[in-house]
Amino acid sequence: MGFLAWDNNSYYHERLLRALPRPCERVLDVGCGKGVFAAKLAARARHVDALDVSAEMIEQARARVPGNVTCLLGDVNEVELAGYDAITSISTLHHLDLAEVLPKLGAALRPGGRLIAIALFRFDLPREAPALAGTLLTMYSRRALLLAIPAARRHRRSLDERGMPVCDPVLSVTEVRAQASAALPGARVRRLRQLRYELRWDKPYSR
Repeated sequence: MGFLAWDNNSYYHERLLRALPRPCERVLDVGCGKGVFAAKLAARARHVDALDVSAEMIEQARARVPGNVTCLLGDVNEVELAGYDAITSISTLHHLDLAEVLPKLGAALRPGGRLIAIALFRFDLPREAPALAGTLLTMYSRRALLLAIPAARRHRRSLDERGMPVCDPVLSVTEVRAQASAALPGARVRRLRQLRYELRWDKPYSR
């Protein structure tokens, strides 16, 4: 593992944990992978459903998570989902058709529930070329600095992406915003470091 090795997923764990509504009884983690984040969610919620389409990932997750986590093998667009206080997702939405999956996730939230997701975006070149250059420079210089700090080395130590599905993003941030707004009116999309975006939506209470 090189000095600049970095776990982009664990870097955002605390951000998502802070965004959870309180109280938080039931949480769905979409694209749970090996269950690392689902295990952290289990300390903040009464029950967590950890969903992934990969049988290999679910097998590894089941060996890691505590008893209040149920690991579910299936396609998010095909399984029945309902009654969640929060839905989280890290590095999964760019694998999916947002126009199809976002309404499904929105319907699975209870009124007042929150969807909070981190995913990759595609740079809209050449229009965003200056932003890409600045992002890459900041990302690698900051990464080198942080990894010299003991408190930040957990991101390096936790790196274990072997077997994780990989998919190049096809949507720019502008396109993500448009699709999110159409599917979930009021959704907020913001650009983050590490070539990621955050999508956040609070389900309105019924009138």
